[in-house]
Amino acid sequence: MSTQIPVSHMAFVRACAGRSAELGVRLSALIEPSRAAPGCLNFALQHSQCDPQLWLVSGFWSNQQAMTAYFSTPAMEVFAELVQELVVNSLDFHTFKDVSAAQALRQSGAAVHKLAG
Repeated sequence: MSTQIPVSHMAFVRACAGRSAELGVRLSALIEPSRAAPGCLNFALQHSQCDPQLWLVSGFWSNQQAMTAYFSTPAMEVFAELVQELVVNSLDFHTFKDVSAAQALRQSGAAVHKLAG
């Protein structure tokens, strides 16, 4: 029996000059439909406290299949629209999966060091 591994995505979205408020409004329209998507554990939109042009869109999913299915929904078309309409200056998108401490050590090849405290 395989265990489903929770996965997530994070998109750092930078608005073009003078378009941050519009970007925030457009991205906020993703929140409720995304939270209602099958397998969504959490979905959030955050605005940087030190960079008024930077927004973070993050989603946490019960498994890879749920996240992949979400990426195929019409909700994701908003990103293409924002780029085409020159609302977005840059879009940095990443996906992640949970790992155990042992897996992280194997992947990094690093030794564990006790932190002084």
